[in-house]
Amino acid sequence: MKLHELHDNPGASKPKKRVGRGVGSGTGKMGGRGIKGQKSRSGVAINGYEGGQMPLYQRLPKRGFNKPNRKAFAVINIGLIQKFIDLGKIDASAAITEDALIASGIVRRKLDGIRVLAKGEIKSKVKLQVTGASKSAVDSVEKAGGTLVVTSAATD
Repeated sequence: MKLHELHDNPGASKPKKRVGRGVGSGTGKMGGRGIKGQKSRSGVAINGYEGGQMPLYQRLPKRGFNKPNRKAFAVINIGLIQKFIDLGKIDASAAITEDALIASGIVRRKLDGIRVLAKGEIKSKVKLQVTGASKSAVDSVEKAGGTLVVTSAATD
């Protein structure tokens, strides 16, 4: 097989449809837009508009409440912290702060703080200082002989 023998599957590529290029092209005159009306004009955006009927997104019931000033935490699991310790990206002997977690690349940004959850298993004796943690995460870190200090009252 040589480069000049390579070809695409039949029907894999089609020529571009050139609209409004004469009657003989099949898409001349009105260019497939029909006769008159809002959609035949340029600059029309009618997403979700149903011709004056109440749109679907307004007809459906709304439930619940979204707190406008809620806190967004960057979430990490204990298993991931252990993995980064094993890879040598986090020093387990020193205190692991939120800044150390960001520097290691385990978290991209702090948001309103970092919250530790208990998925996975930790074997290293670590001293963690984070904004929030689940009770089970605190228990598993203490079971491994380490400490998990929560700097704010964001526990559950």
